[in-house]
Amino acid sequence: MTEQTVAVEGRALRRWRWVITVAFGIGGVTVATWGPRLPAIKAALGIGTATIGLILAGATVGALVGLVLSTPVSHWFGSRRGVTGSIVLIAAAMALMGTAVGLRSVPLLAVAFVIVGMAIGTLDILINLEASAIERAAGRTLMPQMHAGWSIGAALGAGIGAACAALGISPPEQFVGEGVVISALGLAMAGAIPAGNRGRTGHPSQSRLERLAHWLRGWIDWRLLLIGVVMLGVELAEGSANNWLTLAVHNDHGQTAAIAALFSAAFATGEALARIFGGPVVDRVGRVGAVRYTTALGVLGLVLFILGVGVWTVFLGTMLWAVGVSMGFPLGMSAAAESGPDPASRCSVVASIGYFANLAGPPAIGVLAEAFGLLNALWLVVALLLVAFGVAGSLRRRPVQSVVPATSGPA
Repeated sequence: MTEQTVAVEGRALRRWRWVITVAFGIGGVTVATWGPRLPAIKAALGIGTATIGLILAGATVGALVGLVLSTPVSHWFGSRRGVTGSIVLIAAAMALMGTAVGLRSVPLLAVAFVIVGMAIGTLDILINLEASAIERAAGRTLMPQMHAGWSIGAALGAGIGAACAALGISPPEQFVGEGVVISALGLAMAGAIPAGNRGRTGHPSQSRLERLAHWLRGWIDWRLLLIGVVMLGVELAEGSANNWLTLAVHNDHGQTAAIAALFSAAFATGEALARIFGGPVVDRVGRVGAVRYTTALGVLGLVLFILGVGVWTVFLGTMLWAVGVSMGFPLGMSAAAESGPDPASRCSVVASIGYFANLAGPPAIGVLAEAFGLLNALWLVVALLLVAFGVAGSLRRRPVQSVVPATSGPA
């Protein structure tokens, strides 16, 4: 295995860490901000729920494209320009989204969602590579804390959307305004990202065809695929909570819509807190231990949620469920980045598997819910978390064979 390190002083390392945490937050804000505005968008464009669903699917498709593009973007432009460019593209797509709603153009809105998804997918890989490099430079586990920025950003984005709806701010005004702020943040943060290329190691002279072949070989790397299975399980568990938790609490556990909404907020808060305070735990028990402990708690939480009687039992299950999904994705990305040369392509492989859970998981749960009921459908999530527990050994650290400076390549 080949690994990169970046020599930075303490203050510069802290700036780099917080800038990347903010970049995670920008991703979270973006993916959550349009949800509360969907009723207004639907009314403004005069379209049905099915059309809204197709438009939203464009963001997922775009994200998958972005995952594939992240490797060449990292190679061609380097870390600083790649991260900054992805954030600026997110801002432009948000502005385009607002313009599309203002013009009442469904095709333009669909294009905007594909672009924003592509930019988010690319940014996701690049900032995970940065986070992995920051961990190596700091010599301790920081990835979960930086991923907490995404969870906090998602809560903030949903809050911004809800506040704008309550204050009568139109979707075009909101999205264009957010685009301006996001663009300004991205440009202001660029200087704190060290020059170099965290996405390429070991073989800087490879041709594009050779790099493509290396990426394709990642799909037959058994260890990389097992890391992807861990991420598949936890991402399905997280996506199921995001899509079905509120409905299950309301319809199956008999709580009011307001209480059900609080359960959703509690889940997001629990996940964020677990990530914020999880770093020292990972340093003590290791990546494998952390994923096994958290997925075991997630299984227990889901069982309590499915079978629980009484609001407090269901609430406890919700919080344990949140802890259960908190570590798999960030630690899986760390393990993938360290698993061999060309970390950008390796992270792209495992992230694609995790994103597949977000694409296929909610519909699969919906189909099972139609046949067996929503709570019974969640047993699929329990099963996949157990699989993630079983293959968590794939996240074990591998010995470093050589160190290659990370300061070559574009800034």
